[in-house]
Amino acid sequence: MLQPAKILILTYGSRGDVEPFIALTCGLTARGHTVTLSSAEKYGDWVKSFGLAFEPLSNDTIDLMTTPDGIAALEGSSGLLKRVAAGTRLAKKSGRLNDGLNRDAWQAAQAVQPDLIVFHPKVMAAPHIAEALNIPAVMGLLQPMIVPTNEFPVAGMPRLPIPGYNKLGYALVKLSYSAFRKSINQLRTKALKLPAIRHRNEVLFPRGVLPIKTLHAISSWVVPRPKDWPDEAVMSGYWSLKSDGDYEPPANLRSFLERGPPPVYIGFGSMTVEDPKALQEVLVEALRKANVRGVLSTGWAGFDAIESDDILSVSDVPHEWLFPKMAAVAHHGGMGTTAQGFRAGVPCVLCPFFGDQPYWAQKSVALGVGAPPVPRKALTADKLAHSIHLAVNDASLKKNASDLALHLQSEDGVGTAVAEIEASLAGVGST
Repeated sequence: MLQPAKILILTYGSRGDVEPFIALTCGLTARGHTVTLSSAEKYGDWVKSFGLAFEPLSNDTIDLMTTPDGIAALEGSSGLLKRVAAGTRLAKKSGRLNDGLNRDAWQAAQAVQPDLIVFHPKVMAAPHIAEALNIPAVMGLLQPMIVPTNEFPVAGMPRLPIPGYNKLGYALVKLSYSAFRKSINQLRTKALKLPAIRHRNEVLFPRGVLPIKTLHAISSWVVPRPKDWPDEAVMSGYWSLKSDGDYEPPANLRSFLERGPPPVYIGFGSMTVEDPKALQEVLVEALRKANVRGVLSTGWAGFDAIESDDILSVSDVPHEWLFPKMAAVAHHGGMGTTAQGFRAGVPCVLCPFFGDQPYWAQKSVALGVGAPPVPRKALTADKLAHSIHLAVNDASLKKNASDLALHLQSEDGVGTAVAEIEASLAGVGST
């Protein structure tokens, strides 16, 4: 029988980058392992509310996203030249901040002394720390961005009928990580007492800790597992938190839900915007043009609170509780929010800002569960109202969303991931 192990889970980014790893931490803890989740300090109280151990990482890189450069780089409505210039400045600042993130991750590992590390690729120090500690590392992925395949392009790139094109995108992703090689080598040579890496692929896959199992917290009902993936690339299913039966919503939200037909949710999660007031006015106008009630999430956008007969603002309401009560959900297309929307069994409207969000917007349409996406850079009240109207009234979208949810709810993504992690631990013990 496998002995309980000490496991360190390292993740970083938005709430959507953290929530699946909270679910995984809960699953591993339930199996008797001693698990510590390490992420940005700002998420500490949230993580601890699940009764989990927490080690903080610096907030600095996340806070950078709320600066003028961060907003301009991420918001799709900004001009191309402005986004490029802001993105360049952002990369320089982020590179310096990554040194601190690496140090924090190493401090967390020293505090925990784990037998295994599970990590989001944003915490690039993790596999190098595993090498220094001579323990296995398992990568947790929320989108198919790292493991190459000929079957589809990397998330965020268009489909083109060019031989070798699909795998080229994955090579470019790995190339982007090479910009952090200097920072990683500083960690390796000064703190970890390891030799410097020489090849760009070793930023995420250092030779001293190979092979690294890659667990994709995605359902094969949404993204079929590529046939040309290696055995160590696993499609586990979504890592979803179980709905909290004890959750008690705010009184005004409960009253709002009870006094009318199911509303439409609109929220953009951790996306920041340059003019919150103007965007909020567009969203409110869209809801009213579509003749639906609305629940508007304040998120990181900085929207004002609204409490009227037809629209209510909310913050920090669990998606797994709220989404099934909606007529449709409109959001930015972050992986975590997208997964919760798919599991809720209601149609969706995605308004992608950047990154892999257009990929999930296209995927929602291909699955027959999403109305036409409305990208942030093209967002108008009329366009959003049109897609919301379709999402609420199209019978085929409703049926497809319900059918997909049944498939997803039958999966145990956390259980599959836990079994794979325990297999990695057992492999160490058997050698």
